[in-house]
Order: sequence, then structure tokens, then C-alpha cells
Amino acid sequence: MTQRIEDYALIGDLQTAALVGMDGSVDWLCLPRFDSPACFAALLGDEDNGHWRIAPKGAKRCDRRRYVGDSLVLESVWETPTGTVKVLDFMPQRDQAPDVVRIVEGVSGTVEMTSVLRLRFDYGSVVPWVRRTDGHRVAIAGPDSIWLRSEPEVRTWGQQYSTRSSFTVGPGERVAFVLTWHPSHEPRPARVDPHEALEHTLEDWEAWAAQCTYEGPYRDAVMRSLITLKALTYAPTGGIAAAPTTSLPEDLGGVRNWDYRFCWLRDATLTLGALLSAGYLDEAAAWRGWLLRAVAGDPADLQIMYGLAGERRLPETKLPWLKGYAGSAPVRIGNAAVRQLQLDVYGEVIDALYLAREAGLSGERHAWNLQLSLLGFLESAWRQPDEGLWEVRGPRRHFVHSKVMAWVAADRAVRTLEAHPTLPGDPERWRVMRDEVHREVCEKGYDPVRNTFTQAYGSKELDAATLLIPRVGFLPPDDPRVLGTVEAVRAELGHQGFIRRYSEDAASIDGVPGGEGTFLVCSFWLADALRMTGRTEEARELFERLLSLRNDVGLLAEEYDPSAERQLGNFPQAFSHIGLVGTALALARDEAAG
Repeated sequence: MTQRIEDYALIGDLQTAALVGMDGSVDWLCLPRFDSPACFAALLGDEDNGHWRIAPKGAKRCDRRRYVGDSLVLESVWETPTGTVKVLDFMPQRDQAPDVVRIVEGVSGTVEMTSVLRLRFDYGSVVPWVRRTDGHRVAIAGPDSIWLRSEPEVRTWGQQYSTRSSFTVGPGERVAFVLTWHPSHEPRPARVDPHEALEHTLEDWEAWAAQCTYEGPYRDAVMRSLITLKALTYAPTGGIAAAPTTSLPEDLGGVRNWDYRFCWLRDATLTLGALLSAGYLDEAAAWRGWLLRAVAGDPADLQIMYGLAGERRLPETKLPWLKGYAGSAPVRIGNAAVRQLQLDVYGEVIDALYLAREAGLSGERHAWNLQLSLLGFLESAWRQPDEGLWEVRGPRRHFVHSKVMAWVAADRAVRTLEAHPTLPGDPERWRVMRDEVHREVCEKGYDPVRNTFTQAYGSKELDAATLLIPRVGFLPPDDPRVLGTVEAVRAELGHQGFIRRYSEDAASIDGVPGGEGTFLVCSFWLADALRMTGRTEEARELFERLLSLRNDVGLLAEEYDPSAERQLGNFPQAFSHIGLVGTALALARDEAAG
């Protein structure tokens, strides 16, 4: 039986991540990077596509689980008729090779445990050769090798293209497994002491969490979201992945299945804003460095997303041997949206660099020159239609949100030059652009009959992204057009208390068949808009409903289906956790202000 998306928890080492189910199975893991081929792909197929399950013999699901403190160390507790056992799953922040460590510890009584490991390289398509070497099980296929060992050594045998172990633990007894990937042509990787690795991993995460400057209400939820956002950071370059998964469906059984294991400029800049708001300047500096490397070249060639190290080519292909999560096919790797024109990303990048400077990140002339270059392109390009932030695969349109973010780009340039007059640039030039964009949006993107901004010029459809108009400063919160937009979006895009990103007939908007759930970040945007327009209690009530959608360890996917009461889309999703952090911090500011 397919586990629900929310049945999974995340572990990771700041270079890749794994999903661990409530049944004790690691069903998704790409090695050595987020965007590498998976060696466990049962999430998108079945057990024969690779997984690793450790659980009491005959047990189906753990009884409870949690993260240990402010860390990414997962503790799952199993209560059986003969005793209680817990399993600690984590990935140490690596020196060289990536490791998955699983420590089984007896709590009471005696519990018979089983481990079943099925390694399948290249997204579940390649069965490796397995041999025993110096106390290890070694699996090799092509460029990949994985080494498995246990401490103390337990009885292990091969069966049905799998590696199986059986052992019993009593109170205080521990059995640790270490799985290590490395290139198959290199010598054996260094041994990892699993217990020292646990201690160091906890220390690393607790030290990072201690830097958080937020101490207000909902602190636990905010901290868990910040840890999740940090876990999506690719440490070697500073790039930030939108999610660690591909092809988890927005429509169960449908075709809305996309690869999110890349660095969207929009998602990354908003992640940066969330981290900055909680005091994390180092991440801002690392991301700025990644950005300056990734976007080098002609501003007209700016992509909406890049690889983790700034790669530009992300060709989209299908994997026909994987049946898809809950039969949702095709399974895709790569993303054809990389070639889309989305004008809003120019504004989001410029806004993020502006926020970084305002938060105290030292100015860098090269970063300012990048902003001027982007503005120079946007000065004329903002008049073009584009695919918009929702990445429509139909005709380009004049999306209102894209134009508003062009206004943001000009506005932040003006603010920067006013605050730092020694920087090169003509503020009057950008004031002219800012005023022109503002005038056109208000004339062509606003429906005076319905008193609401629309999704695109001349359209009747609404778009949840217009809820951001007061937040970015395009219009004040008490402007009648803002108030009308909030009410119209709530009425027309609302679904059982949450918000869709656009009309229910999604295919007519984005050119892709099928429907989708409510978009979680859009519901956070509604909470923000309600708060800004003076309806703080309604905002808080919506925010707390959204908090209740998190799974048992505080994670959110991209979407939620209120009818089926389940999460949808790639998981965990940076966009959703960004929304959570932003709304929580805004509510805390209101409370502090009295």
C-alpha cells in the first residue's frame, strides 16, 4: 500500500536528502547530490525500485516519531508485544562521502528486528553486483558503489536481489548500520563511527539552531521550517533546492508531476528572505556567491532555475520503468520550464539582494552591478508577456504579478540609491520606470467592476499572487483595490478554507490537463493579507489551521487536498515553509507592537 506523502520524514546532510516512511523504510535517496539519480526510488515505483526498511519483525508502522531537539536526527519508536525499540536515522554532514546512519536501540523487553536493503541505481533501473569484503556488503554498478556495514556485525544474507539482516535487541543494546556511497573506481571510503557521528550531527544542528534570533509565538514550528529550509541548501555552492523530490503529484493519478530538485531563483530568494528574517547572514552570503556565479552572462539569458552548482542545462525526460507515486505518471527528471521567460524573477532577485544589504550583509560592488544589469534589461522587457510564476505551459500572457515584480525591481533600485548615494546609478531613471509600470498595472490589470486585480491584462481569472501587492509595497493595505482583491480571491479561489493559486479549471490556465489541490503558500499569503488589512484574528485563525496540516514531524508538501485530507506535490516544499516562517514572524511583530 502506498504511504501518504505526509507519512514521510526528511533526513539530510546539506548535499542530499532521504525520505523515511512511518514503516521504517527509506524510499527515496539520491546520491551524491539532490539531483543525482536515486538509489532508492520506491517512492515513485515499488520496493523493487530500491528501498531500505528497518523495523520489528511483523510490524507495520512505528507508534510515534520525532526529531531529536532542533536537529534533523529522526527518532522512531516501535512498541511491540515483546518490548519497545527506537530507531535513529540521520545523515552526518559529510567530509567527503555521503553516509546514511541507522541506529537501533532497545528500550525495554526484547525485540526481533529485520533489515531489508534493496539497492537499485539509476532511479531503480540497475541492479548492482553485491559482494562481501572485509566485513562490508559492497554493491557496485557503473560509476556507483555503496558500502554497508553494521556494528556489532549481525547475521546478513542475500535473498531475491536484496541484503537482509536479522537481530534482537534488549534494553540499552544498540545495533548501528552505516551505508556509504562513493565512486566505484576509488578506494574504499573511510569508516564512520556511527555513535560519534550521531553526537557530532546533533551538535552541528543545535549550534546552527542556536543562531536563530526569533523567540516569539510558534517558535517550534518556525524552527522546524528553518531547519527544513537549511536542509534544502546545497552546502558546497550555497544553492537552495526547491524540494528534494521529483514527480510527487499535484493531482493523484494525473500528469502534474515535476522535478523540483533544482535552484529556482524565486524559491531561493524567498528562502533567503526567511533565513535573513531569523538572523542567518551566512546563508545570505553563500547564496549571493552562488547567484553571482550562476547568472553570469547576458541578463536576457537569465534563467528561472539552475542546477545546484549553477548548471544551465536541465533537460526534461521521462522514466517509463517507474509507475509513479500512486500511479501518477509520467515520472520526470529535469524540467523544461528552465527555458521559460518569467519576468518576476528579476524583481525577486533584486529584492533579495536589497534585503541582504539592509539586513547587514556587507555591500559588494559586483552584486550591485548585477542589479543594474538586470534592471537595464527589465527596463524594456517588462512590457513583454511571459509564462508567469506558475510556469504555464500555454501561451504567454501579461501576468499582473510579473509586472508588479518589475515595479519592485525599480523600487528597490531607487531605495538603494537613495540610501547609498555613492553607488553608481541614476535614481530618476528607475523612478520613471517604477511610475510607468505602476500606472499600466492599475489601468490594465485591475477590474473596476469587480474591484479586484486579475491574473493577467484583460482576463477574468483571478490569481492568488495578487495577494502580494500590499506586501511588496505596490499599494498600501488600506487601498480599496487591495481590499477588493483580498475579498475576491478569498471568495473565488477559496476551497474549504484554503486557497487555490488560480481557477479550479487549472488546465484552462496553464495548459496541463487535470486539477490540483489548494496551494499552501497561497493560503499563507491570504493570512498575510488579512493581517495587513487589519483582520489579525482572522489571519491568526487561518495560520493555525495551516499549522494543523503539517505532518507529525512538522513538514509540509506543496499542496493540500481538503476533501481527501492529504498533502500533495513535492515534499517537503521550500515554498510552503517559507510561507509559514513569513506569516509567523509577521504575527509576532504585530503582537510585539501591541
